[in-house]
Amino acid sequence: MILNLKRPLAFFDLETTGVNIASDRIVEISILKAMPDGSELVKTMRVNPEMPIPLASSLIHGIYDEDIKNAPTFKEIGNEIAQFLEDTDLAGYNSNKFDIPVLMEEFLRAGVDFDIEKRKFVDVQNIFHQMEQRTLKAAYKYYCDRTLKNAHSAEADVRATYEVLLAQVERYEGVEWEDKSGNKSTPVKNDVDALHQFTNLSRPVDFAGRIVYDENGVEVFSFGKHKGRSVGDVFKMEPSYYSWMMQGDFPLYTKRCIERIWNKCRNSNPQDVKDMKPKPSNVNDLALQQQQVRKNHQQARNFKSEKKGGPITNDMLKDLKEKFKR
Repeated sequence: MILNLKRPLAFFDLETTGVNIASDRIVEISILKAMPDGSELVKTMRVNPEMPIPLASSLIHGIYDEDIKNAPTFKEIGNEIAQFLEDTDLAGYNSNKFDIPVLMEEFLRAGVDFDIEKRKFVDVQNIFHQMEQRTLKAAYKYYCDRTLKNAHSAEADVRATYEVLLAQVERYEGVEWEDKSGNKSTPVKNDVDALHQFTNLSRPVDFAGRIVYDENGVEVFSFGKHKGRSVGDVFKMEPSYYSWMMQGDFPLYTKRCIERIWNKCRNSNPQDVKDMKPKPSNVNDLALQQQQVRKNHQQARNFKSEKKGGPITNDMLKDLKEKFKR
């Protein structure tokens, strides 16, 4: 089959240092340009991201710092890529949410004028997800060949989920699967330990995925300025980061996990961490101020209750002023 094209459609994929659109960089770009006449043009280039590639990312795409140390930077090849993509529409897999935004960030950093206003975007993943819906109702129909009645009723949904799992084990047990690194296995088994391992491939420490285990079982940050670094090492070098997280808008279970890691660091090698004390931060100060405000409000309510029914006197006002130091 030949796509009905009015102008070239450029399928492209990026390998990057990570998944943060604003801060991560391209280490490889590959473009397949499908032409209206059915011919194809392909361009693949390694890119020096001008920053270290985290090991977690290298283990996924197989590109290490040594592989790109002599590669050109994006600034050096940006114009060449823009010219190759001239007068093309863009396509990819999850490209609308990741590849196109990352590419645009690189163009902007390099000062390359790349206009996307009049281009069409085709995201193959969106077609897949919308035509093959990933809802429980769709899974029940696909695996059990039955229509889910009373969907979104808790009991109906939980029973359907149970039946879907039974059908999945029956269908996939013994079926070979290949991970992103090319390792092959038969992960689906009629065994909860095996199913747990297969359905938790990201290996989160906390359910929110802010902290994950690396390949050595070490807790590392999966976000922010310390992404890819050991949580324990960060806490030793920057104790205030622990304070920031504990006072920040993180899930309670995430805070429980980092508190456990914090205590483990303090107990494992007291000599190294004897001076580990969270430094006061603006966040801490704000929390203390808010706590004092709540205390003052309670004092005011208590005072009002104690004096209820009596006239306000100068002594009472003096007492109030003394309590609130105003």
